[in-house]
Amino acid sequence: METPVNLAPFHPDAPHVQSLPPASLSGWIILIFALTCGLSVANIYYAQPLLDVMAADFGIEPASIGLIVTLTHVGYVAGLLLIVPAGDLIDRRKLIICQILLSAVALMIVATAQHVAILFVGMICVGLLAVVVQVIVAFTATLAAPRQQGHAIGLVTGGVVIGILAARFVSGVLADFGGWRTVYMVSAFLMLIMGLVLARVLPGGAPSTARTGSYWAIVKSIPALFLRERILRERGILAFLIFASFSTLWTAMVLPLSTTPFSLSHTSIGLFGIAGLAGALAASGAGHLADRGHANRVTGLSLLLLSLSWLLVDLLPASLLLFVVGVVLLDFAIQAVHVTNQSVIFTARPDARSRLVGGYMVFYSAGSAVGAISSTTAYAQFGWTGVSMLGAAFSLSAVLFWISSSVMRQRQHNI
Repeated sequence: METPVNLAPFHPDAPHVQSLPPASLSGWIILIFALTCGLSVANIYYAQPLLDVMAADFGIEPASIGLIVTLTHVGYVAGLLLIVPAGDLIDRRKLIICQILLSAVALMIVATAQHVAILFVGMICVGLLAVVVQVIVAFTATLAAPRQQGHAIGLVTGGVVIGILAARFVSGVLADFGGWRTVYMVSAFLMLIMGLVLARVLPGGAPSTARTGSYWAIVKSIPALFLRERILRERGILAFLIFASFSTLWTAMVLPLSTTPFSLSHTSIGLFGIAGLAGALAASGAGHLADRGHANRVTGLSLLLLSLSWLLVDLLPASLLLFVVGVVLLDFAIQAVHVTNQSVIFTARPDARSRLVGGYMVFYSAGSAVGAISSTTAYAQFGWTGVSMLGAAFSLSAVLFWISSSVMRQRQHNI
């Protein structure tokens, strides 16, 4: 029987104190983890700048092409609930290697698909197996020494950010060179190589505090963690809203940029991911501020900036330059909130890292899926203005939720 979940009250603006195992990680292992995470998470986002050509190849209506991204995130959510929690129960080394090698198979299914149903199944499998990223993050936190945990997790999650935003540029270049299928063939090859590398260099999985529980007990404990601790629910809802806003922009952006008056190539559209990368990496200090007790303030200011960024994003096609500025600000704000969210939730239960990150990322992926399908529908019906209004609505909803949550927390504190 699983040990009952008992979470002590936690305040987001309290300085973070962590209880960690006396382990250590070499620098090159950390970098391999970061590279693996970047390559793995990129598999979810390769399709975004390719939606127009994929739609033409399979005869999918423009209003429905966002379904490709949505199904990938559906698979990702399933993996978060069914695969990531297993990291608290079994050897994470074996789990990571198995996922990486199976990812190579799923990517080849997508690359060789001749029917839309096979494509959809392949994309679901790609998303399902991409959760290896979260297993690696939890593994990093477990193996790292106390003095290096923050630095190690920062480097690994930095690889995730680079993978998310660089994926659009890489897929654009490869698609212009050899077609969209080349993107997935190259990725399948890289995942195979990484699987072989990891099989040689990964240390054994660290003992888990949950080894005495059953697999289904571990999976079923995730809702209990979030139901019992309000701060986890709050951060999960914020993740849903900010990543719905993020996906609204990045899914629909290819549609106006690939047509007149811009008619940009996939390589050129992918460069917008590099611009967004600058903003996202600039937000890396948010976790440090959260550790010093400023999580709530960082969250509020970032959410306000996120909402304001849509005013600039909406200027497309009148001003491409101001649109780029809006993209940088949007990615900066979202990454700042995301880093702060993770910093807060990992403090709540250090003994359940895999389950915490799995549960939190369900909100992330659900928001991304909702943003993907609703943004292409909004563009088909109302053009770019409709997309901007949708993204702004998600952002403003996050602001209002943060304000109401802060007020309620303050009232309870004063009672």
